[in-house]
Amino acid sequence: MRTGIRCLTVFTLSGLLAAAPIPVVKRLNGSTISPKEIDESVLRLMRAAEVTGVGITIFNNGRVAYSKTYGLRDVEKQLPLTDESVMGGASSSKAAFTYLVMQLVAEGSLDLDKPVQEYLPKPLPEYPGYRDLIDDLRYKRITGRMLLSHTSGFPNLRWLNPDRKLNINFEPGSRYAYSGEGIQLLQLIVEIVAAKPLQDLMQERVFGPLGMSRTSMITEQRFEDNYANGYDEWGRSLGHQQRKTSAAAVRCR
Repeated sequence: MRTGIRCLTVFTLSGLLAAAPIPVVKRLNGSTISPKEIDESVLRLMRAAEVTGVGITIFNNGRVAYSKTYGLRDVEKQLPLTDESVMGGASSSKAAFTYLVMQLVAEGSLDLDKPVQEYLPKPLPEYPGYRDLIDDLRYKRITGRMLLSHTSGFPNLRWLNPDRKLNINFEPGSRYAYSGEGIQLLQLIVEIVAAKPLQDLMQERVFGPLGMSRTSMITEQRFEDNYANGYDEWGRSLGHQQRKTSAAAVRCR
């Protein structure tokens, strides 16, 4: 099956890869592997899975031991994927967003066990996108910890429901069910608590301090010169997907 960059959030680790490579690459079991063996393995797997392009980075003891890109960022134009290419981060953005959330927790600005409704100046159903919850008061019991741990009861994405409406499927906190909707609600809470858009917060608190200079939660003009197209499972180009508003949870097509 062909795979490729299939979601939009602009998320590249180029800023983290500037450290000088370590000559010897170690496996988890302590054995070593040569760059040639790494290349052979990656290329073999790319051919088997019909992957258009891929970038890998191997860390040993917190340092970059090996970093390389393979394949193309644009098949039609035969443009190579490089370590400066900007690729859709998809749900990798959730991990980066969580790092931001935990900063707010450490500072005391956010309590993960406090119902998120208590951070809102008005009932959640009065906000655009949450009117579907007006008759389900269980939303008042949802906490930040539930949203981060995917135990809120929300579906992954509301548009996957037959009626395309947001709902709560089970008692919040009672069990796990992966939910992009939950992460997006936590984004609303974070933006209210910090009084800033997520894009600004991520640049100030995550991407900037970590030196991730070609990373953003939204599409930016400065990425146009080296943007990686996405491809579906049939190898069809998804073109240049653009996101103009920041989202902590990317909705894949």
